[in-house]
Amino acid sequence: MEQSRRVKRMERHHKQNLRKVPLNLVSLMDIFTILVFFLLVNSGDVDVLPNAKTINLPKSVAEEKPRQNVVVMVTDRDIIVQGRKVASVADSMKSKDMGISSLKTALEQQAARILRGDNKHNPEVTIMGDREIPYRLLKKVMVSCTEAKYARISLAVMQKGEDA
Repeated sequence: MEQSRRVKRMERHHKQNLRKVPLNLVSLMDIFTILVFFLLVNSGDVDVLPNAKTINLPKSVAEEKPRQNVVVMVTDRDIIVQGRKVASVADSMKSKDMGISSLKTALEQQAARILRGDNKHNPEVTIMGDREIPYRLLKKVMVSCTEAKYARISLAVMQKGEDA
């Protein structure tokens, strides 16, 4: 029995649809490359403060994100500038001076590095201190920052949640 032209055409059409189409790897590689570059470019939008598990930051409703600047960490034992210990808390508390001389020196060195690259930039410092540190110690750290000619002093805080 002879098939009609229409039946033959439908069979031919169905056979063409059954063929496996190979995956185009060039297009797939292009998409993944663009995705990787997108993620690399946008990964810089993270917190710029170091993560210190020993410091319990106070809570605040601050909306502004921290900028990239010099970080002074005040733990229960040490005062650290950019990851380098510069003074101990016990010695700083015993001192009768208004500021901390070793902290001032370290901050001046950091300011010299910053200003060497861009003379228009005023050095900024962020103080990360546990919420339990005495006010007297915090005041000494802030006086040292001011003596080291830092134009802007910020205190690091944890942002409160919507429900808090």
